[in-house]
Amino acid sequence: MIKRLLKDKAVIVALLIITLYILLGICAPIVTPYAPTTVDVANKFAGMSLQHLLGTDHLGRDILTRLIYAIRPSLLYVLIALCASVSIGALLGFISGYMKGYVDAVIMRLCDLMLAFPSYVVALALIALLGAGAENIMLAFILTRWAWFCRVIRTSVMQYTTSDHVKFAKVIGMRDLSVVMKHILPLTLADIAIIASSSMCSMILQISGFSFLGLGVKAPTAEWGMMLNEARKVMFTHPEMMFAPGIAIIIIVMAFNFLSDALQIALDPRIELKQRLNSVKKGVMTS
Repeated sequence: MIKRLLKDKAVIVALLIITLYILLGICAPIVTPYAPTTVDVANKFAGMSLQHLLGTDHLGRDILTRLIYAIRPSLLYVLIALCASVSIGALLGFISGYMKGYVDAVIMRLCDLMLAFPSYVVALALIALLGAGAENIMLAFILTRWAWFCRVIRTSVMQYTTSDHVKFAKVIGMRDLSVVMKHILPLTLADIAIIASSSMCSMILQISGFSFLGLGVKAPTAEWGMMLNEARKVMFTHPEMMFAPGIAIIIIVMAFNFLSDALQIALDPRIELKQRLNSVKKGVMTS
């Protein structure tokens, strides 16, 4: 699977973009010449120059600096919340899919309870209850996403528990934990990677949307959605202020989308074959 991934140029570009974003977010204080909250009203709405490569905003803050610092709440915090929700979902999914019986029934009913409410509604309710802020949004992500991951991973685990090599491992007396770690977990890693990469797109858009509405990250912390909200007030006089955060969101979401699609094709090559057959059929029909 890894060899098939590395042959796809789009995957390599997507991985490079994601890696670049992460490194910039981690090293933001080193790679940026200004502080993200430094106000210079006398230099507001300055155009692009050597001092300010993307110009300044309505308070004279360097847009490029704020764009790089915004990677932390917009991507790195989301990545942490994703890892936490996937970990909880994977743990419960493995327990539910492997143990089955009453344990499976209890965990699935709990998942049904969580999935009965739309994630956006639950997130808005938690934000209204706990208040706006990056920490509360991350908590909302974890509480609303783990059930979906649990159900998907459980289905994958149940598929592999019926395979011959797992049955053989049980027959020879291998402990349940060893069976899961050696024979089931490696097979489910690809499925977990697919659902995690696809979920990153919606989570990035969701936190940016909440910040754009004023329900997310609090000022003066830099965040892409908040930057779009601030630029909205001057979108007709200074439309360039909306380009930087908007393009940053588009690029990272497309990168995760390409990565997710490539993982699905690498896991099941029949998807690529179907796509080629459909393109051939369309070509024949148009000709």
